Amino acid sequence: MSEAKLNKRGRQWALGALVFLGGFEVMVLEIVGARFLQPFFGGSFYIWTSQIGVVMLALALGYAVGGRLADRWQQARPLGVMLVPAGIFILLIPNFAGGLLDMIVDRYAVTVPVEALADTESEPASELIAELPADFLEGAEPEAAIETPTETAPEEAWTEVPPFWQKMAPALGSAVVFLLPCFLLAMISPYIIRLATHQVEEVGTLSGTVYAASTVGSIAGVFITAYVLLDHYSSTTLFRATGWLTFGLTGLCFALDLLWPESSKNESDSSE
Repeated sequence: MSEAKLNKRGRQWALGALVFLGGFEVMVLEIVGARFLQPFFGGSFYIWTSQIGVVMLALALGYAVGGRLADRWQQARPLGVMLVPAGIFILLIPNFAGGLLDMIVDRYAVTVPVEALADTESEPASELIAELPADFLEGAEPEAAIETPTETAPEEAWTEVPPFWQKMAPALGSAVVFLLPCFLLAMISPYIIRLATHQVEEVGTLSGTVYAASTVGSIAGVFITAYVLLDHYSSTTLFRATGWLTFGLTGLCFALDLLWPESSKNESDSSE
């Protein structure tokens, strides 16, 4: 009987750690990701709007898909398998994200048309004389006073991008880099609810406890990342650490089924 209680308690702690660390990781990706996007899209509030919106979309999709998969498999190991691509993706963000974001930024590069430069060549002579230095007008050497530019106008085509799509560039960049890992991490909470539920009467209490633990982990992720981690570590280091932590969650999922297997319902009913 004591062994059954220890097994149950160990399983509860493992489930709680999965939920807490899953929420923690999502917020680390959101906060560090916003900083990672700033060199590409600037420091505008559109970056935070895009990052928050993309993460919320990933959570919504992950909750829906994770709940369905939990009803089908009812074991923790499939969840661990699904977290493997999330860990790989997060580990490789510093390697591939820069090139993808550069491609998005280059799509919205503005090239000055040749016609705009040609208009400056037809300025009135009076305006040109007014811009000459005073020593030149007083008899200085022309070679010393006049510097003719040798740069040629770019020959690229003029493509004007609507302002709305320029504002959506951070959202596209955020979705390309952070939608998939946050989506996979969001599957943890509904999956854990299904694994921890034994009776219909427990669903309300378990759901509240699971989402409370996930939210506490998210709060910890926000403040620890913003006030501690970003002051001491680079974005690359934090992405690497988050990726390895995801692999740790994978190992915890496998350990959950091996070390703390779910007790049968018949055993629980007989104990009552």
